[in-house]
Amino acid sequence: MSDAHDEELELTSALVPLFVITNGRSLPPEHAYERTALVSASEGAAAAARTLSPEARQVLELVAEGFLAVAEVAAHTRLPLGVVRILLAQLEESGLIIARKPVPRAERVDRDVLNAVLDGLKARFGA
Repeated sequence: MSDAHDEELELTSALVPLFVITNGRSLPPEHAYERTALVSASEGAAAAARTLSPEARQVLELVAEGFLAVAEVAAHTRLPLGVVRILLAQLEESGLIIARKPVPRAERVDRDVLNAVLDGLKARFGA
């Protein structure tokens, strides 16, 4: 019975500490990616993928086909959001990805303006 328990421990003991994945780096302040920021691979990035760590290569392969949100990348890779942000910063510094800031939330429109537009449409087209 202890042999079965030891086998389970062996399966989980191969986990790599997160600081190894990020090479001990912390997130630079200029690369504070929001969860909804969109990232995509730049042209020619696939050729450089061979020299990357397995985790960075996985991130690059995910965003190769188009834009993905940072939160989506974290979900697909099953890595913590902070680790994904550091990997994205490394990839952007190498010129392998393009990051777009998230679209800002729309400002609330004045209700009086909307009512005036609605009244104008009703007058023009009938309601």
